[in-house]
Amino acid sequence: MSTESLFKPFVYKNLELKNRIVMAPMTRAQSDNGVPTQNIAEYYARRAAAEVGLILSEGTVINRIASKNMQNIPDFYGNEALAGWKNVINAVHQNGGKMGPQIWHVGDTRMTEDYPLAPMEKASTMTSEDIQDTIAQFAASAKSAKDLGFDVVEVHGAHGYLIDQFFWEVTNTRTDEYGGKTIKERSRFAVDVIKAIRAAVGEDFTIILRLSQWKQQDYSSRLASTPAEMEEWLLPLKEAGVDIFHCSQRRFWEPEFEGSDLNFAGWAKKITGQPTITVGSVGLKGDFMSAFAGQGTEKTDLTELIKRLDNEEFDLVAVGRALLQDPQWVQKIKTGNTEELLDFSAESMAKLY
Repeated sequence: MSTESLFKPFVYKNLELKNRIVMAPMTRAQSDNGVPTQNIAEYYARRAAAEVGLILSEGTVINRIASKNMQNIPDFYGNEALAGWKNVINAVHQNGGKMGPQIWHVGDTRMTEDYPLAPMEKASTMTSEDIQDTIAQFAASAKSAKDLGFDVVEVHGAHGYLIDQFFWEVTNTRTDEYGGKTIKERSRFAVDVIKAIRAAVGEDFTIILRLSQWKQQDYSSRLASTPAEMEEWLLPLKEAGVDIFHCSQRRFWEPEFEGSDLNFAGWAKKITGQPTITVGSVGLKGDFMSAFAGQGTEKTDLTELIKRLDNEEFDLVAVGRALLQDPQWVQKIKTGNTEELLDFSAESMAKLY
C-alpha cells in the first residue's frame, strides 16, 4: 500500500500544509482554570515536530458564562489564556507545524455536577441579546486567533453542542428568526456566526467549520436525510464564508446516502465545491466508541482511506485518538513502520503524551 497521497502538500488561500493529515480536536480539559500550560504547548509541539500537517486544538471556549461545562477546558479570551495560547502557537511554529484553535460553546450540555459556572440545571431560551453577544464573542475569539499568529480557525458546529443545537429540530423549537421547520431556517445562527467571523478575520484567513449528522445525545440523528436537504444546509454556510468543511462521521468509510459510495465529506465537497476534511475512526479497528471498549489501532490498513483520497472524495484526513496515543503516528505511517504503532487505550485520554 502506497501512502504517497497522504503526503502531498495542500494549499488553500494563505494556508500551506506539508501533507494531508490533520490532528483532530480532542477535549483534554487540562488547562488550569482555562489557561493552557507549558505542558499543553509541549503536547502540541510534539505533534508538529512529528510532521502532522495541521493541528486543530481541543475545543476552546468563547467569552460566555455557559460556554464550557468543565473548569479546565481552555478559554480563548482574556489576557492570561491568550498569552498561554501565544506560547502554544509559538512552540508549534518553532517545530515547523501549522495550527488553528477550535472555538466552541457547549450550549445546553452538562458533564460535571460540581462546576459552578456550568449551564443551568434547566436551560433557559437564549434571548435575542444573548444570541447577538454570542455571535460577537465567536468573532472576537476568531480575531484573537489571527492576531496571535494561528494559521486557521475552526468553529465547532457539531456533536450536539450550541451551534448544532440550533441546526437540530429536536433542540431548536424557537419561533423567531433563529428557529424554523427547515434545516435552512435553523442554520441562520451558524450563518450569522460565520459572517461575523469572516468580517473579523478578513478574506484570506481560512475558516473551517466542523459539522456532524450524529449527536452525542443521539448517534442515529440526521440533519439532512437527502442530498437536497444537505444542499439547503451547506450552501448558505459556504456563502457566509466557510472555506473548509470538517465532516465528522462515526466511521469514515460508511456512505452518507443510499445509491452512492460517497461519505459525508465526499458529499459536502460535491455540493459546495469547497475542500473537505474527513474524520471518523481513522486508524481504529472499529469506531471511536469501540476504542473506549478496549479496542486499539489497526496495524494499519489504510487502504480504503487512501483509495478515497486518491479519488479526490475529500482533501484532508483528520486523525484523532490514534494520534493522541502516538505522537509519532504520522512519521511511522510515512516510513512504513506500522509495527511500531501504539495501540490506543482509553486511559490515554487522561494523559498528555
